[in-house]
Amino acid sequence: MAEQTEPHTHLRRPRLPALDAARGLALIAMATYHFSWDLEFFGYLAPGTSTQGFLRIYARLIASTFLFLAGFSLVLAQYPTLRLQPFLRRLGVIVAAALAISVATYWFTPDSWIFFGILHAIALSSLIGLLFLKAPPLVTLVAAAVSFALPSLLRSPSFDAWYFWFLGLSETLPRSNDYVPLLPWIGALLTGIAMARFLVDGNRLGWIARLPAGPAWLRWGGRHSLTVYLLHQPVLIAGLYLASFVVPPPAVDPVASYIGSCEASCAEQGNEAELCQRFCSCTLEGLQAENLFEPLQSGAILGDQDARIQTLAEECTLRSQSAP
Repeated sequence: MAEQTEPHTHLRRPRLPALDAARGLALIAMATYHFSWDLEFFGYLAPGTSTQGFLRIYARLIASTFLFLAGFSLVLAQYPTLRLQPFLRRLGVIVAAALAISVATYWFTPDSWIFFGILHAIALSSLIGLLFLKAPPLVTLVAAAVSFALPSLLRSPSFDAWYFWFLGLSETLPRSNDYVPLLPWIGALLTGIAMARFLVDGNRLGWIARLPAGPAWLRWGGRHSLTVYLLHQPVLIAGLYLASFVVPPPAVDPVASYIGSCEASCAEQGNEAELCQRFCSCTLEGLQAENLFEPLQSGAILGDQDARIQTLAEECTLRSQSAP
């Protein structure tokens, strides 16, 4: 009599080349977005370009794709039997990389350091995602929908303390070059888990294996996504730095630079464009009237440490919110 096996006995699934290719394409998209940020940083693009309009939507689509693929891959690697040691080893690498990015950005750009970026989100969301590996896919989808909705329902100054920043429910946050909080972004990872469970439970993974996988270099990038992620920005920045000696960026208009940076920072806090325009115009007029604009631009005074600027910001906040 043939030995019977359980329907969910864990077997090491072969890699899906199309999934590696999808991850590789996401990396290319991420690099193109970061290149726009680098162009802005070096002065080739106007301040705020990379955080507004199409590029703002583009960045969100890229982050959603990475988290969706992380959730999908979590099921392929850990369902139905949790392989704890490989999971913890991978998690440890991601956490170490996330901490390294936080330390490096705090050293180089302390006013916009990355305290909870995409790697932080993937690490924490993957840990929470383990709880949903064996949950019915419909339950996981409901949890994903709740995750997407909670920031709109629960956002409050009560979550403004630094130890709540990772949640995504704060009203006021320090500026960050990459902020991907748990909410709503874990919703994308949970959606990936639910989709993978639907395919695995129904033995429907075959069609993914038959999808075109693209060139080998694309699949290689997808298999080594963390390495590519950590190396691509130093390469892009070094390239632009060298290019700036050959083709220097155009001279910066300090007023336009201030308005662009101010409106971008205001928009990152979830405010409407018209309110940000009123607020930034108000603060610009106040800074110029009190002869604080040039010292602020030169770094002689710091906006977050000067009582005069803090008072001006509070007054302009009230005026911009009360305007018709």
